[in-house]
Amino acid sequence: MLTFTALGPFQVWADGTPLDLGGQRQRAVLARLLVAGGRAVPVHTLIDELWPGSPPAQALSTIQGYVSRLRRALEPGRAPREEAGVLVSAPPGYALRAGTAQVDAWHFESLVKSGGPPARVWAAMESALALWRGPALAEFAELSWASTEAGRLEELRLIAVERRADAGLALGRATSLVADLEAHASSCPLREEAWRLWAVALYRTGRQGDALAALRRARAVWRDELGLDLSAGLRRLEADMLAQRLEEPAGDPWPAAGEGVLRVLVADDQALVRAGLRAMLDGEAGFAPAGEAADGEEAIAAVQETRPDVVLLDIRMPRLDGLAAARRILAGRRPPKVVMMTTFGSDENLYAALRAGVSGFVLKTSPPEQILAALRAAAAGDALIDPAVTTRLISAFAGRTDPASPPALAGLSDDRLDVLKLVARGLTDRQIGRRLALPEEEVGLAVKSLLEHLALVDRAQLVMAAYESGLVTPGVE
Repeated sequence: MLTFTALGPFQVWADGTPLDLGGQRQRAVLARLLVAGGRAVPVHTLIDELWPGSPPAQALSTIQGYVSRLRRALEPGRAPREEAGVLVSAPPGYALRAGTAQVDAWHFESLVKSGGPPARVWAAMESALALWRGPALAEFAELSWASTEAGRLEELRLIAVERRADAGLALGRATSLVADLEAHASSCPLREEAWRLWAVALYRTGRQGDALAALRRARAVWRDELGLDLSAGLRRLEADMLAQRLEEPAGDPWPAAGEGVLRVLVADDQALVRAGLRAMLDGEAGFAPAGEAADGEEAIAAVQETRPDVVLLDIRMPRLDGLAAARRILAGRRPPKVVMMTTFGSDENLYAALRAGVSGFVLKTSPPEQILAALRAAAAGDALIDPAVTTRLISAFAGRTDPASPPALAGLSDDRLDVLKLVARGLTDRQIGRRLALPEEEVGLAVKSLLEHLALVDRAQLVMAAYESGLVTPGVE
């Protein structure tokens, strides 16, 4: 199997043996396609980015020669006229076809963006950081696209460092984290999260004075560098430390139901509905109720108290409705995912909730497997909308003109449009793969490329894009 490494020296390996990728510019062609994340890169873009400002007269034939030699290196057993399967032609250019697990940078990013309880996050961040063998794409640093991507990956690496530390603090590992966090804050003095984590780690080891001194140091740095005082968050942390009211969990705060259990907070104003959902969660392996709420205000308070993975939230409730509650929950620090419930699937508030960032919708009449699938998708960073909701809800809004709507679908290939249509119908990646005879992993990459092309955040917004653009007509297959 081929593996591609960009988090350090750029290399391709065939079953553990490094391949000869040729000279610097030929290697740069492959690196640029890797940076595109599976999307096609037009030939004119490759020329402009490999020879910035002064491409040679024979640039096109030179690129074609590079691609030909790279294909021989990547697939030495391919017959002369057999279609390439790794470095493929994708008019008007080329693309790299590989699975997420084959490319260290792609695998790294998927790990950094994964969620779950602290123990799972800790393990994921450990695995992500272990993929780094040096500065990313350093041998192409003089090329702007490589420099930009290296900066993006470095930012993700810093986020991974901070997510690992945050999970470690929740697991009671403050003592072992102090030294690393001091080095992190010193090397990234303008990162608020670096100072917060270091100060909290010191406080949790009984070093309250050192924790306050760390925040004073942060204040001095920010004043010298930015002319600013500490952020509101760090000032609150300082006040909590002075008042000795900082939360101090003893070990992993998640329940003893077992590693990988998905904790769900149920919010609905009907006691019978809450009881039924609680019974559903109790009876399904891998799920556990995190608490209940009878209105939006109770839901917000319960989120802060129980720290669930997912909130299953009714859209119509007294005191504070589900839409307002979802917005406030999602605006919080490290918020849980939110899946909305509706009775009829025709409330205009649901349309607004999609734009607020919820991770899916289910009907209260949906079978348990549909609700559980939506909860799993949300926890995994995806979104799942019950097909009944997509047709009954968005029919009222298809083709509407909205200043915040995504860009047109021009430029998407037919295969990407096919995927988008099925996403809009509420199908999961696995179901789409079965329908289109594609591996589930390839469908995931296609969804990712759609999000990037349309500058959207999640699957729910892709549904809106499909309906608003007229690509999909409600009720029509």
